[in-house]
Amino acid sequence: MPANVTVIDHPLVQHKLTLMRRAETSTAKFRTLLTEISMLLAYEVTRDLPLKYEAIQTPLATMDAPVLAAEKKLVLVSIMRAGQGILDGMLQLIPSARVGHIGLYRDPSTLIPVEYYFKVPHDIEDRDMLVVDPMVATGNSAIAAVDRLKETNPKSLKLVCLLAAPEGIQNFQTYHPDVPIYTAAIDEKLDEHGYIIPGLGDAGDRLFGTK
Repeated sequence: MPANVTVIDHPLVQHKLTLMRRAETSTAKFRTLLTEISMLLAYEVTRDLPLKYEAIQTPLATMDAPVLAAEKKLVLVSIMRAGQGILDGMLQLIPSARVGHIGLYRDPSTLIPVEYYFKVPHDIEDRDMLVVDPMVATGNSAIAAVDRLKETNPKSLKLVCLLAAPEGIQNFQTYHPDVPIYTAAIDEKLDEHGYIIPGLGDAGDRLFGTK
């Protein structure tokens, strides 16, 4: 396992990922599965969130009960467009999180990402940031996104994806060894077009029904 990389191998995550990989899975089903698996990923990625204790009244007694110490200090940043699918699922579990977007497209000839949109909340310095994108293939888009997001000085950064290629992980860690990666699987390799093998195809196309 590469350093600073966590593979979330929960049986439900792996089962749903297999369903998403199948070529015959419909757009509607793919979208539903991505929402479900994103909630499970959020559960694991936020495992280390700090807690504090507040006095509450239950129907029977008072008690000091645990609550998130920084419930409103999370920001989820979607690498558009496919990151939106993960974002929607995570927001169901963490509805109070702030949201940012970074728009990147991959030049088909150079595989270099080109930025076309960037907007994140203010006061990022106080916030823990989860950057979400279904695929880390070459890693170039994730590198460009994190380069840009580090300029806002977030309190912490994590990268969350469904699938990663070994080449993409190595490339990303060359530039951002301090940013942990959370993924549901590390696949075999990239093909000559920069797609993950065996992968699940183009996540954005399968999510939105485009080609």
